[in-house]
Amino acid sequence: MSRSLSLLLLLLKLVAMTPSQRPPSCHEVRTAFQLQQVGRGRLVPEVPVEESDLEICQHKAPTCCTRKMEESYQAAVRREIAHNIQALNFEIKFMIVSHKSNFKEGFTHLIDLAVNHTLSLFDSTFWLLEQEAVDPVRELFTDISLYVLGEEIPVDAAVSRFFDALFPLVYKHLINPRMAPLPKEHLECLRLTRQDINPFGPYSQTMVTGLSKSLWASRMMNQALNMVEHVINGTEQTVMTRECTRALVKMQYCPHCQGLTLIRPCVGYCLNVMRGCLATLAELDAPWRDFISLLEHLARQLSGSYDLELSLLGIREVVKESIQYAEMHGSNISSVVEKVCGPLQESAKSSPDVIVQMNMEDKLPQVTKFPASGHLRSEFIKYMENSKAFYATLAERLCSGDLAVRDGSTCWDGEDVVESYANVVVSNEFKAQAKNPEVKVRGHNVLIANVINRLTHFIQTGSQKQIKPDKNRIREGSGGNEKLEDADPSGDCDDEDGCQGSGDSSTHTGTKLIPEVSRKGNATVLVLLPHPGSTKTSHKQKNLPDTGSRLTFSSTLPLAALLFICQYI
Repeated sequence: MSRSLSLLLLLLKLVAMTPSQRPPSCHEVRTAFQLQQVGRGRLVPEVPVEESDLEICQHKAPTCCTRKMEESYQAAVRREIAHNIQALNFEIKFMIVSHKSNFKEGFTHLIDLAVNHTLSLFDSTFWLLEQEAVDPVRELFTDISLYVLGEEIPVDAAVSRFFDALFPLVYKHLINPRMAPLPKEHLECLRLTRQDINPFGPYSQTMVTGLSKSLWASRMMNQALNMVEHVINGTEQTVMTRECTRALVKMQYCPHCQGLTLIRPCVGYCLNVMRGCLATLAELDAPWRDFISLLEHLARQLSGSYDLELSLLGIREVVKESIQYAEMHGSNISSVVEKVCGPLQESAKSSPDVIVQMNMEDKLPQVTKFPASGHLRSEFIKYMENSKAFYATLAERLCSGDLAVRDGSTCWDGEDVVESYANVVVSNEFKAQAKNPEVKVRGHNVLIANVINRLTHFIQTGSQKQIKPDKNRIREGSGGNEKLEDADPSGDCDDEDGCQGSGDSSTHTGTKLIPEVSRKGNATVLVLLPHPGSTKTSHKQKNLPDTGSRLTFSSTLPLAALLFICQYI
């Protein structure tokens, strides 16, 4: 057969073929192969190949694809699906990282604010303790900070250490200031026996109860931010199965082998492929929705009755009340201390200069709240609420835009160019993939299963701990004055709040004031204390004598004259 006759027969054969059956233009395939950075152009044959060893893009018509090209296509679809998932995750991941930074910045600012607010108590009301109280206060807030940021430091243990350190200072400067300087052994005895002596009555437990739930909610919110980041990172590390990779190549690149470089897959076809590939990620849908609900619950608690800012700033008032309680019971405390730690000698030094310290209301410094914390939290929660269906709609998001086309225009169905996709489109549920005509889903992904288990455990931890209304609330009153609402030493606090129990309990005694003498530098200080024999009252009595303020003046009056004046105060 002559050469011209052979060419004529080939031309007639091409004319009789449908567009999808005609030999492709390998030039266009090579151009697309290079532009999409799939591989080197030299892998594309110069002319169509009648027979090939292709495993995925098998077609009866001549093809411009080779086995090497198929391998490059498989590597390309793995990169592309990972990139597309990362692109979908980017916005939510950015919000997480941004909110984590804002949370830590705001929390650090709030801790500093609360430390200064608490220390102001010793600058004004209890100035005799001013220098020595700094370290215990800072250590308390350091422990609180570490607990919220994830360290295993029980709240009641932190509070207990604070009051252990505070007791020797209160005893030395306020309860028994006339005694000679206390030896180290005696101070250590006071610290070690504080819980047994219970000089601060119910206020140690009051502080634990007032802090525990707001600190727990803040700790859970911080852990939730870390958990979201863990979930997002886990989904980005998902490895596509062999079946998924082959299905993606068939959907995106097999049309190129026929020269159809511009044709796009039908949307139904795309959904089946993506839902089969992302079946294990879709399993995150239910726990993810529960997790977002838990975030909403925590946000409501932090914005409502268990606001961390109010709780931390309220520590000042509890410390004040606890010291006043110890002053009221000074005589009883002294007698117990002498029995437990041994007697002390009274100091013989005195001074003619006198300062009178009496019960007057301090003026608290104006407290400026951190303004952005609530707004940032609200913005973040609103975004997370809109992300509830994130894992249920991954396939839809990936198939939207330019990847697939809607029915009504010609599209690729995996075999040929068609008007519409004919196969059934399955749902995104894992069990529905058994009927997926495009991807065979063989089992669960171990990495995603571990992510789901961690997420589920976190949700159970947060759900089992229900934050209920509590009478023991520390709150800021109007004008910057904090108030203790119905303090009850029994409290509603348990191990999940960061509490391990407390044995502090006592009752208020006495309202009749008697003068007591103390010292500050070269001056004598007259303090009005309750008579130890006064009538006992309930520990819930709110109107306690305020022994924390002072009236200061310079005078050389003899002490007897001052005691005479006290009769008329």
